[in-house]
Amino acid sequence: MKKTILTGLRPTGNLHLGHYFGAGKNYLKMQNDYDFYLEIADVQALTDNFDNPEKVRKNIKEITMDLLAIGLDPEKVNFFIQSKIPEIAELTVFYSNLVTVSRLQRNPTVKNEIAQKKELFGNNGESITYGFLGYPVSQAADITCFNGELVPVGDDQLPLLEQCREIVRKFNSIYGETLKEPEQVLSTTTRVKGLDGNEKMGKSLGNAIFLVDDEDTISKKIMGAITDPNKIKKDDPADPDVCMVYYYHKLIDNPNLETVCSECKKGARGCVACKRELIEKMNEFLKPIKEERKKYEDNPELVDKILEDGTKKAKAKAEEQMKNIRKAMKIDY
Repeated sequence: MKKTILTGLRPTGNLHLGHYFGAGKNYLKMQNDYDFYLEIADVQALTDNFDNPEKVRKNIKEITMDLLAIGLDPEKVNFFIQSKIPEIAELTVFYSNLVTVSRLQRNPTVKNEIAQKKELFGNNGESITYGFLGYPVSQAADITCFNGELVPVGDDQLPLLEQCREIVRKFNSIYGETLKEPEQVLSTTTRVKGLDGNEKMGKSLGNAIFLVDDEDTISKKIMGAITDPNKIKKDDPADPDVCMVYYYHKLIDNPNLETVCSECKKGARGCVACKRELIEKMNEFLKPIKEERKKYEDNPELVDKILEDGTKKAKAKAEEQMKNIRKAMKIDY
């Protein structure tokens, strides 16, 4: 029996290189070895997009096509839509009795995101909703509703997974050994930096290259990338380790990397020429992904069928799990 692995992505926009290197490449390895469930987390996306449901709805197909385009196989991965599994919402309600508000507020991931919202919106955090604060509870329901044994995470997500384990332990201590404590599968890739040098590439930060970006968009973004600020003239020597252009040459494994590095250090390469080479190599790197994606863009009914079939399998697994949970809670009337 293969172990069950559960992961999810919020449909708030297309995937970028950070998603691909930080998660996607790991998914490609895992799909062969596990009973893999991949949740399109539209309900969780609504926690901070509740006033823009059309954005979430539109991006369900967009993000699914991105995932298929990088090579995920619908014969090996069960793609499903979170809102189509009502058992997750039911379990979220049950778990809400097992977690205190103060514990949620202490969660490092939640604390960081609340701090960002306070900085963005002001008003001392009064814009924080009950649903946003309860995000870790919903995530615990996602995982355990499918008896998830393994969860791919980055370092920043570990506090959410630990909260899930706490909920599992609390549930089992009250209702008997029913749930499995999930284990993390840590990403082997460091977080991808943005074109502006930010430690994180993000949709909202304007520093990302998306898998669907056309050649003109990629060209404009790369031409605006941060280089060594100490390189003033074209023939000045520079430090490639502080240059985002070199960083991306290395990220996509440019076969000309040694030349790029040595010429940069000697001042034998100008930044514009280096950026133009990166534009060419980036387009070559993304070309097969875009070609695969076009198959689904031209046949949207295939995407509908993949989501329908995956959701059907996920629903059956969730229903079976909820039978056990309701029985343990003495509410299997």
